Amino acid sequence: MSNPQLNYTLMIMVIGTLIVLTMLIKSWLGRIRVPSLIGFLLIGFFIRLTGDQWGVISPASDEIFELFAKIGLITLLFRVGLESNLKGLLKQLRSASLVWIGNILLCAVIGFVTVFYFLGLEWITSIIVAIAFTATSVGISVAVWEGADALQTPNGELLIDVAELDDISAVILMAMLFALLPHLKHNAEAGLYPVIAETVGIFLAKIFGFGLFCVLFSRFLEKPVTRYFRNLEPPSDFILVVAGIGFIIAALADYIGFSLAIGAFFAGLVFSRDKEAVKRQGSFMPLYELFSPFFFIGIGMHVDPAALGSALNLSAVLAVAAFAVKIVGNGLPVWMLRDLPSAVLIGTSMVPRAEITMVIMQHGLNQGAWAVPPKIFNAMVLVSILSCTVAPMVVQLLLVRWPQTEEAG
Repeated sequence: MSNPQLNYTLMIMVIGTLIVLTMLIKSWLGRIRVPSLIGFLLIGFFIRLTGDQWGVISPASDEIFELFAKIGLITLLFRVGLESNLKGLLKQLRSASLVWIGNILLCAVIGFVTVFYFLGLEWITSIIVAIAFTATSVGISVAVWEGADALQTPNGELLIDVAELDDISAVILMAMLFALLPHLKHNAEAGLYPVIAETVGIFLAKIFGFGLFCVLFSRFLEKPVTRYFRNLEPPSDFILVVAGIGFIIAALADYIGFSLAIGAFFAGLVFSRDKEAVKRQGSFMPLYELFSPFFFIGIGMHVDPAALGSALNLSAVLAVAAFAVKIVGNGLPVWMLRDLPSAVLIGTSMVPRAEITMVIMQHGLNQGAWAVPPKIFNAMVLVSILSCTVAPMVVQLLLVRWPQTEEAG
């Protein structure tokens, strides 16, 4: 008979080892400018392999990993919302919106066409991949721009503005998709349009109510609450209060039928308007660094080794489409607004797919093979790894060829 105390002790040791290992991997990969999420995905895949081979991962262990992965998801999307600058974005909306519209439309259309017509998969799967295609993990490319002292240039600012629009639209589309998915399975042939209309109506009412709650909280409660905790004796850490409220808002969103991801994003937006919260964001980073790797470890654990071989050909097709749509979808409007070097730079910088793309694919996989078959999930994980590895290296070379200045663009 197994000893429950021994199992918990073993899991605590495993979690501690993973925390140390993720910090080492981040340092090692950072030296060669490889995104750390790739290492985290490989850790999760290795855990899956050992679990399948020797049965060391019990159902109880799976639940613990799942809990840490959900906390990691909250910290990821909370940071996306926290980094959003809605006021600054509104000022640049005219120039950024043209690029954003071309990007979103082309990504969605080409993503759907690639999966439905070229790969011959179900239309529901095609819609999920199409929405996953629209997302961008621009933070990976931004690190390269920062290293080249190019982020404060006109092209760097345009890149950030377009990326923020990209994140917000991807989260909204993701929320809409999550609301529709349970109904699409049972209404794929008949009576679909009334169901979509009803679901969308309910979704819009919920999102309006939830958004109004977040706006009111941000405007009238956020500062008094955080001020109270800052004045406690001994003074509490401001960012822990921010994180705690973020967890509550995320759980509330999940409870009313959205998801933890949507709630975490809105929670980040709640505090993004507070300059002091943004200024103190650095103190949020230890929490982010602690938990966010577990989301990607969880993704790696869901990669099915048996379906990995069949995913290679799929990933090649999807990668070509994923690279092309971002370069063309962002590049053409930028070319119209500025010049060809700016178009190539910004288009290539928008190629990486990581957090939101993987959240969408993970949610689809959780629904079942009717929504996201394992081979497509595996293929999109490979696309994410490829896009997050190749695109930053290309951007670095382009910034050497076309150095950015404050007058450029």
